[in-house]
Amino acid sequence: MIHRIKGPKQGEGQPKLRGRIPIPPSKSHTIRALLIAAFARGSSRLRRPLMSLDTNSCRAVVENLGAGVEIDGEDWVLHGIGDRVKPSKHLVTNMNVGNSGTTLYFATALAALFSSKFRFDGDVQIRNRSAAPLLSALASLGAKIEGAEDGCAPFTICGPLNPGSITVDCPTSQFLSALLLTVPLIAPNYRNNEVSADDGMASEESGSTKTRRRLQKAEATQIEVRSLNEAPYVNITLHWLDSQDITYTQQVKWRRFNIPSGQSYQAFDKVIPADWSSATFFLAAAAITGSDVTLEGLDLEDSQGDKSVVDMLRTMGCKIDGVTGGIRLIGGPLRGGTFNLNATPDALPAMAVIGCYASGTTRLVNVPQARIKETDRISVMCTELRLLGADIEELPDGLVIQGNLGLKNSVTILQGNRKFSQIQPDRVASHRRAGDSIIVDGHGDHRVVMALAVAALGIRKTVCIQNTEAVEVTFPDFFNLLNHALKRT
Repeated sequence: MIHRIKGPKQGEGQPKLRGRIPIPPSKSHTIRALLIAAFARGSSRLRRPLMSLDTNSCRAVVENLGAGVEIDGEDWVLHGIGDRVKPSKHLVTNMNVGNSGTTLYFATALAALFSSKFRFDGDVQIRNRSAAPLLSALASLGAKIEGAEDGCAPFTICGPLNPGSITVDCPTSQFLSALLLTVPLIAPNYRNNEVSADDGMASEESGSTKTRRRLQKAEATQIEVRSLNEAPYVNITLHWLDSQDITYTQQVKWRRFNIPSGQSYQAFDKVIPADWSSATFFLAAAAITGSDVTLEGLDLEDSQGDKSVVDMLRTMGCKIDGVTGGIRLIGGPLRGGTFNLNATPDALPAMAVIGCYASGTTRLVNVPQARIKETDRISVMCTELRLLGADIEELPDGLVIQGNLGLKNSVTILQGNRKFSQIQPDRVASHRRAGDSIIVDGHGDHRVVMALAVAALGIRKTVCIQNTEAVEVTFPDFFNLLNHALKRT
């Protein structure tokens, strides 16, 4: 799919966003909720989950595990399997995760709890995303793995898992979250040992006193994390474990965990919060156009790491405050800065665009994991923004943007309108030949597509973005909402 962003006519200015913009539910929370509900005892209700390609892939996976899923209006009702997987009619159960890396990693670990064989696969991007550190950790706990050349799908895994000690490198936090979700459910081996810190180090304990007493003799699994990127996403997982009263001991934050086996998940009824990662693109759009908008559903107290973009934008010159039902952003003159994105790699595409519209130099650093997402986002954003006129260079772990208060051929008067529309692929060639448009590629990466759409708001020429169907992964209504916000005057 291709979207054409038609530039304003001569004399017209940059567009403004207006009004209240509803932000979709969180993908991170929805996928964690789906998997916990699938392994819970009883029926759970997910209120207003994200309905997108990624979450639908996860829903299909939990159904293949034997959980029942009903759609009730805007809610999903899940009937959990508890600690038993229904026997498969096949020797191997196929698990297609589509484009969802989160589902791949989390479901792989959880499937390894059982003796049944599960074959995991996905699209071309998934087949190029290595899960080697996670698979190695699971193998150390007893999982049997076949295939997985270079740690990539397709591969087959079966358990069961046993308590033990593992060390894992986490270039993506999803590896650690996968283990944290799985390890409490390992079938217990009982010994006369107590679960406690054994080296005198300070620790943080979670779980009720009653539960800890019940688990005192259950053998525990120790997880040592040698390296970790995007740590705030681990907080989302720990938030869910805490809500489930799962007992664990955390020694050295995010680095060492001691988790008793033999625990279980319970049914729940929860509202899924809005997605800060998706909101980043509307924050960026409002910032570069000097708009005044309210983004609905966002909570500044949420555990999602991408809310730190708020502090970055405040540093760059935006005014952002919490209001009833969301947050309000008022854009102002933007200035560059240096931002460590290690905790928030998904913000790199949007922050790169904002840097183009700021004064001075913007440095996005310490985010090497952005190269192992759906695409190499550092390289892709550098390439595509250059096509739009950006002065941008790659770093091994980020980007450097020389801001010029806009891109070449950009609009300088902050007013006017923008129109996004779909065109057929066979029309792209004629645009290229006619020289009346700039053609950029979303590379099938939803965050790259949305970032380029935001960047195009300041381009006087027509911009054609290829491979925009990727937004269906997390934000199916992105272009409709952006059009609607731009039409409000």
